[in-house]
Amino acid sequence: MERDDQLELYGLVADRLKDAHTRVRTLQVPEGVRMALTRKLLVITAAAKHDLADAARRLECFMADLDEGRYPEDVRADGSP
Repeated sequence: MERDDQLELYGLVADRLKDAHTRVRTLQVPEGVRMALTRKLLVITAAAKHDLADAARRLECFMADLDEGRYPEDVRADGSP
């Protein structure tokens, strides 16, 4: 039963990551901000390989920030802070 729950969570996180990448790609923001957001998503993706539940929580926070329009500030064109 626990394995089924884990697989279900994996599928949910994978779908949400795909949605998040699509949203970031279509945002009307400076390229540096887009790069910073993409890096955050890559970190969440990497975290999912080690701690799926933590990655799911981090992804929910990331999506909430996107929903509220909270993006990284003071980001240079190359994406570095």
